[in-house]
Amino acid sequence: MEMEMEMEKVNVILEMKGLSCPRPLIGAKRMMDELNEGQVLLLISDCPGTPDDLFAWAKQTGNRILRAEKMTDGGTGYHIQKGETANRLKANVSLDIRGAVCPGPIVEAKKLLNGMQAGEVLRLVSDCPGVVSDIDSWASATGVSVLQTIEAGDGVHEFYIRKG
Repeated sequence: MEMEMEMEKVNVILEMKGLSCPRPLIGAKRMMDELNEGQVLLLISDCPGTPDDLFAWAKQTGNRILRAEKMTDGGTGYHIQKGETANRLKANVSLDIRGAVCPGPIVEAKKLLNGMQAGEVLRLVSDCPGVVSDIDSWASATGVSVLQTIEAGDGVHEFYIRKG
């Protein structure tokens, strides 16, 4: 009974009906970044790809899909609980550059890293198709360290890059 009551407590509602994938996932990810551990987001989406995107993303991030339900006014409501963040890397600077084509993500990351202190971490988010191999090659050639790469959604990657 206690678990059911916990699932009913929604901290934020994000209405994404009418938007195609991956936008519901991107919206959910941005909202989850703002929530505290244990808080719940209700994502409402009518995109048929949302369940696959959400469950794959939740598996990668430690967030939990508590339940999914058909909504009376259309779409499906996904109750997503923010998972533990203790073991996740913390970034000093975050750059979300989805929509930019390669080499744009690396060019912008380089600009930011130039202004950062040694040892600081940049979180780079990109959906450029070649970004994974580009980041790895760039990192080995320049002496920055890619600490972690996370597939945050279909074709969306997060890179945690430490300045050397």
